[in-house]
Amino acid sequence: MSFKGLVRELREMRDGIGSMSRRGIEGRHWRSRTRSHIAPDVAPVELVDQGQWANLPPELLLDIIRRIEESETTWPARTVVVYCASVCKSWRDITKEIVKTPEECGRLTFPISLKQPGPRDALIQCYIKRDRATSIHRLYFGLTPSEGESDKLLLAAKKIRKATSTEFALSLVSDDFSRASSTYVGKLRSNFLGTKFTIYDTQPPTDAAIQHNLNRSSQRFHKKQVSPRVPACSYSIATISYELNVLRTRGPRRMNCIMHSIPVSSIQEGGTAPTPKSFPHSFDDKHSPSSPSLKSKDLNATSSSSSPICFDPLTLKNKAPRWHEQLQCWCLNFKGRVTVASVKNFQLVASVDPSHNVSAAEQDKVILQFGKIGKDIFTMDYRYPLSAFQAFAICLSSFDTKPACE
Repeated sequence: MSFKGLVRELREMRDGIGSMSRRGIEGRHWRSRTRSHIAPDVAPVELVDQGQWANLPPELLLDIIRRIEESETTWPARTVVVYCASVCKSWRDITKEIVKTPEECGRLTFPISLKQPGPRDALIQCYIKRDRATSIHRLYFGLTPSEGESDKLLLAAKKIRKATSTEFALSLVSDDFSRASSTYVGKLRSNFLGTKFTIYDTQPPTDAAIQHNLNRSSQRFHKKQVSPRVPACSYSIATISYELNVLRTRGPRRMNCIMHSIPVSSIQEGGTAPTPKSFPHSFDDKHSPSSPSLKSKDLNATSSSSSPICFDPLTLKNKAPRWHEQLQCWCLNFKGRVTVASVKNFQLVASVDPSHNVSAAEQDKVILQFGKIGKDIFTMDYRYPLSAFQAFAICLSSFDTKPACE
């Protein structure tokens, strides 16, 4: 049944809901319509004044949204699931319970999905459009650009040149890159030579053990200058380094990515990577580790209450290309996802010490690949344990000019 059909059916039922008792609804509609689909137990939802749709029985909502979730697997059709979550609070809570993370289902549904690790057994395929006139890079979901305007924008980044560095401000929208905006999600900053980049996130990882390993940057705003719902802090979550090649005698670029927020154990059997469930709701909560009003001494006091747990961060390196004698160039197997030769093209795999007992198949698995397919159009495919935000930031580092590395 389509979403429009469901809405039409719900409208027909709306007039009878007010006069029916809860037991009568369950006896007539629930048993007659969903006898063969037994839903799990759901805690009773307190009826609040959220509009006419909020008073539907939670069991009925659960069954409807579950059916929609199972039928909507692609984008943009998957926006129907988001529409359900936008109706009211009770619909939103049930939708969040049903929708799984990208690691589990391989789909991107809510904005927080962009900061959650991708699937383990498949690549999420995206592409990047570069606008040279505005210095804006846009990340879209899909295989290739479509002819219409139906492409789904995931993230956008604006390149900002400074005297001693280059920055990319990342946002959920392509027309607002202010750090005081609620759509601002992080940034990428380079050193003077463009050989080292640091990825900053606006929220810390959810794993408490990982938070001990991250250094919190200084506040860039006074707490009264920005909205209390907007983060005024940045957390360094990854470092990208390009090896110098001044004499140009060592072939293509060589890069290493140290993911400070992802333990190397995440790619081992049974390992997990940090998976945030939602964006911070309130940044003036004194007990929140992401609160801008939390002073450094409070952070130290919190850390001292439990012994710090150290871990080895995951390190990624670019897969070494092979020299093609007939074509007289360096080649990598992108499986048809890259069609234009470029110094920016790369594939990243895990660089793991033998002591970590990671299988050879896991070490050979491409975690992120990036390459050119047309003028100012590039593909970006990523998988677990990287998120779309982390993968996009790594790819942005390839756009900066590096005369000493190639």
